[in-house]
Amino acid sequence: MTRLEAKLARIRKGQYRRGDFIIADAKDPDMGPGLWASGPHRGPDGTWSRYRTRAEFLDQIRAIVRQDIVDVMLASLSNLEILLGEGLFAEHAVKPAIRANDATDIWVGRGAGYNRHPSRPFRTVSLARARAIGLDLGLYSVTFTHNLDADVASLEAYASFREDAARHGLRHFLEVFNPNVDTGIAPDVLPHFINDCIVRTLAGVAASDRPLFLKMVYNGPKALEELAGWDSSLVVGILGGSAGTTRDTFELLAQAERYGARVALFGRKINLAESPLDIIAMMREVARGHLAPAEAVRAYHAKLAEKGAKPLRPLEEDLRVTEPVLEAGASG
Repeated sequence: MTRLEAKLARIRKGQYRRGDFIIADAKDPDMGPGLWASGPHRGPDGTWSRYRTRAEFLDQIRAIVRQDIVDVMLASLSNLEILLGEGLFAEHAVKPAIRANDATDIWVGRGAGYNRHPSRPFRTVSLARARAIGLDLGLYSVTFTHNLDADVASLEAYASFREDAARHGLRHFLEVFNPNVDTGIAPDVLPHFINDCIVRTLAGVAASDRPLFLKMVYNGPKALEELAGWDSSLVVGILGGSAGTTRDTFELLAQAERYGARVALFGRKINLAESPLDIIAMMREVARGHLAPAEAVRAYHAKLAEKGAKPLRPLEEDLRVTEPVLEAGASG
């Protein structure tokens, strides 16, 4: 049993403790935005003039896997193929997972406008190829847009994926983005529309085909508590969204755990940080309850100072909560 499986087993048995909170790193931006989303190649003074190369991006993944704090490393099949071939994951307890589909709402390359249209399903990955190299976990994403034709097409594609995954022995976790277009649904109702879509989508799915856990936008305490409290076998996780401040990163994790999430899968909040390894270490301390979000920000800045790395923002600015959904629940 892997570390991920052991944590999920305890969560489902009602034996959750804060050390069981699952942290995943999303290093899959090449599957959507493309080259630019690998992140800037920064010097010690914080300045940069180019994006990371693929080789530098792979080095970032290697370092995080070797740190052995995150529970899941999500990446593209092409990158995991290289890392598995090196034997990287055989030496550490981090579970590799592929992005199993790349629907059009994540096609946000420079100058592109694909994401201004209702999300359409698309899948590059061959599950047969993934299994052949030893991968057995993938992320599948769905975006509900309140557009009947688009949503039916997305759900039909998800059903087809589940059949393909069953044939090849691949498990999955399900990502549900907020709508990428205007739905006509009132903002205060929209989170509950998404909850209803999730429940309806999975109600007809047998246990063997259901996702191991969910990854979704944190739409506030009420919506998260509603979904997390609906079914104890449904493990709810949150995604990171925009980079924000360092306080936003730790505050999102702390509030999500408080209101029922048991997984955090962060991409930009880790990838765009001055020191990804140090921010991950502080995330784990926040998840365990050893540090409050504001304390973690101060500890993170102290680590940057030790290394002689210039922070992107002064400490007082980095201590601010800037994401509206987090403001009401922030403390201190």
